[in-house]
Amino acid sequence: MFLIDSHCHLDFPDFDEDRDALMARAAENGVKLFVTISTMVAKIDRLKVLTGRYDNVFASVGTHPNSAGDEPDVPTERLVELARADEKIVAIGEAGLDYHYDRAPREVQQAVFRRHIAAARETGLPLVIHARDADEDVAAILREESGKGTFPFILHCFSSGRGLAEAGLELGGHVSFSGILAFKRSDELRAIAADVPMERLLVETDAPYLAPPPFRGKRNEPGYVRHTAEVLAEVKGVDIEELAKRTSDNFFALFGKVPDPRPAT
Repeated sequence: MFLIDSHCHLDFPDFDEDRDALMARAAENGVKLFVTISTMVAKIDRLKVLTGRYDNVFASVGTHPNSAGDEPDVPTERLVELARADEKIVAIGEAGLDYHYDRAPREVQQAVFRRHIAAARETGLPLVIHARDADEDVAAILREESGKGTFPFILHCFSSGRGLAEAGLELGGHVSFSGILAFKRSDELRAIAADVPMERLLVETDAPYLAPPPFRGKRNEPGYVRHTAEVLAEVKGVDIEELAKRTSDNFFALFGKVPDPRPAT
């Protein structure tokens, strides 16, 4: 089995004590490739340490909306420069809007989001989008910016409403599900997942957050993406091996800068 954790935060200090061990546990669960996601451009060197240490770890570059107030002025050109300078930086973001915490002014979040969209458009790298309690504005910005020229993107850790999922799919985006999909009260989310075309699905952990059952409330880690994949496979009416193959195919189609190490079939 070949699973991919398309969104985790391996640079976080939560993993400092046992990073090698958790990578081994992930491999035992069939998780063979990882994208560790940037939350601040200023901290990109922490991610580069990991991409240099592990052959199967790749990274993004960008500013999380909750950090937009800390680095509100990173220009699109800087994002493009950093992405093009490193073969293991394979995505832009995570960027987007978070109106739940509102840790940065909304107009700042929106401006930062648009600069990341421009970087994704220029580089052709997928934009990793964070959306929380901001569905209407995220959808509106995606529609407006897509009118200026298309760009690849993924609605990561999807837990929004059906409207945003449909808008993202209409614009050519992908949807990634995390351990939230497996929560008991996620019936509506599972119904949305059932309707996402198989060729637009990815899986992730968002580790160290949002561990799926039976680990809920504990630190999440990349190996647990298998539990989310099992739930998604059930939702889609396929076995776990088929789900793993299809989501991995989707990953390599979207993250075109990442070489596919799987044997040719």
